[in-house]
Amino acid sequence: MDFAQQLVNGLALGSVYALIAIGYTMVYGIIKLINFAHGDIYMVGAFFGYLVALYLKLSFVPSLLISMLGCAVLGVLIEKVAYKPLRGSSKITLFITAIGMSLLLENAFRLIFGPNPKPFPELLKVKIYKLGGFQINSLQISMLLVSIILVILLQYIVYRTKSGKAMRAASFDIDAAQLMGINVNNTISMTFAIGSALAGAAGVLVGMAYPRIDPYMGIMPGLKAFVAAVLGGIGAIPGAMIGGILLGVAETFTKAFISTKLSDAIAFAILIIVLLVRPAGLMGKKVNEKV
Repeated sequence: MDFAQQLVNGLALGSVYALIAIGYTMVYGIIKLINFAHGDIYMVGAFFGYLVALYLKLSFVPSLLISMLGCAVLGVLIEKVAYKPLRGSSKITLFITAIGMSLLLENAFRLIFGPNPKPFPELLKVKIYKLGGFQINSLQISMLLVSIILVILLQYIVYRTKSGKAMRAASFDIDAAQLMGINVNNTISMTFAIGSALAGAAGVLVGMAYPRIDPYMGIMPGLKAFVAAVLGGIGAIPGAMIGGILLGVAETFTKAFISTKLSDAIAFAILIIVLLVRPAGLMGKKVNEKV
C-alpha cells in the first residue's frame, strides 16, 4: 500500500509540474522560445496569492483567480517589453534575454520581500481522508482538481474558440497564419497570458501544500517542468501534461524508495535519456529543417 500512497503523492506533484510545463510548450509551439523566466512567473503567482490572502483576507478561490490574473498580465508585459522587440533576432539572443528576465524577477522579489522564506497563509483547512491502505489530504485533492479543471478549460479554449484556432494556426506556420489575416501579435500575447496564468495557479497550489515561499522557489520547479515538457514533446500540450505527471511520479518514487538526495538528479537523468533515445519526446513529432 506504500506504493499506492506514493503514487497519490506523485500525481499531486506531477499535476503542478504539468501546469508549468504547459506554459513552456505553448510558447515554444508558436515562437520557438524556451521561456526560462516561466519558472519565476510561478514564483510570482505564489507571492500574489500570499499578498491577496494576507492583506485582503480572501479565501482559496478568489486568491487563486487573482493570482492567475496577475500572472497573465505579467506574462503579457514580459512578452511585449522583453521578447517582442527581439522576435526577429537569433535564438541565442532570445535565450539570453529569457535568462536575464528570470534573474530580474528573482532579484526584484528578493529586494521587495527579502531573501528569507515567507509562511504562506492557510487558505484551506487540511483534512485527511483514508481510502483503504492509503490516505489523501484536502490539499492534494485541491491540487489534482484544480489542475484537471484548468487543463479541461485549456483544451476547450484551444480547440473550441477562435483564439484557440488562431494559436493552432500560428503554431503550425506563423507566416501563413499572418497572411490569412490572423493577428499574430495578439495571438502570441494570448499564449503568454494563458501559460502564465497556469503557472500562477501552480504557484498558489504549491504555496498551500508546502507553506513556505521565497524569491528563488521557481528555479528548480521551472527546470523540472522544462524537463517534463521535453519528455512529453516540446510544443505538444498533451505531452506536457503526461510529462509532468510522469516526472512527478518518478521524483516521488525516487524519494520514497531510493534516496531523497537523488530526487533532483533523476529528473535531469530522464532529460538526458529522452534526448538520447527519443529527442522529439513521447508525443512530439520529428521535424526536418532545411539548411
